[in-house]
Amino acid sequence: MIWGSTYLVTTQLLPPDRPLLAAVVRALPAGLILLLFGRILPTGIWWWRALVLGTLNIGAFFFLLFVSAYHLPGGVAALVGSVQPVIVLVLAALVLGDRVRLPHVLACLAAVVGVGLLVLKATAQLDLVGVFAALGAACCMASGIVLTKRWQRPVNVLLFTGWQLTAGGLVLLPALFLLEGLPSTITGTNALGFGYLIVLGSLFGYSVWFRGTDRVPAIGLSFLGFCSPIVATVLGYVFLGQTLSFLQFVGAVVLIGAIVLVQLTPVQKALPERELQRTTS
Repeated sequence: MIWGSTYLVTTQLLPPDRPLLAAVVRALPAGLILLLFGRILPTGIWWWRALVLGTLNIGAFFFLLFVSAYHLPGGVAALVGSVQPVIVLVLAALVLGDRVRLPHVLACLAAVVGVGLLVLKATAQLDLVGVFAALGAACCMASGIVLTKRWQRPVNVLLFTGWQLTAGGLVLLPALFLLEGLPSTITGTNALGFGYLIVLGSLFGYSVWFRGTDRVPAIGLSFLGFCSPIVATVLGYVFLGQTLSFLQFVGAVVLIGAIVLVQLTPVQKALPERELQRTTS
């Protein structure tokens, strides 16, 4: 739900056309703060695993998310991103051995319809850069969810979050200096937006998210992300003077129904755990 405010904060508070700056500032300071308190670095295989997860869940995802936010209306970006549960459904079957169940497939279809009714308007314009960025962000988040479930964190959730935020921020840092550079000025409004994204969007939001990966199946976790477009629509109504139509209300109901359906449908394993580990090792 907190992440549903990202589009509003990006467009209203952050410097325009600075996706790399927004991504680095959102990730790196929060990661370094958590590392400072945890004071434990990855060891062994977790060096490259932290780098992979940090790139998928944070670095590449943040960059592509902000690119889509700058190039697309929020509704179009949310609609393109609604393919994420479909990707998770396939990857979870291949990597985690989760069985593809009919209620999950129906929920995926309902979610796309619900998001479309909720956020897409007839006047929305497509931008290919934004569309591909939104698709890439969905693929990164879906892959990150499944691999996080597969590998299982070896440390407490705050330190695990710090590893990934730091890795994701460091991956983007060279691109920031090479492609965008630092802005000449940062206004008070910009600082407020960055502070919000660092504290609530990253420190709090991702700590809660990665704790959820321990307790919620991959497909259920991906569907909880649909709280974001619902919140984004409400925030647009409250702060930007946008109107809510009957179809948008129907879309919200359909979307909430899809979220509930997935949470109430147990995940079944297609393969025994030992056989699954042997086939994916």
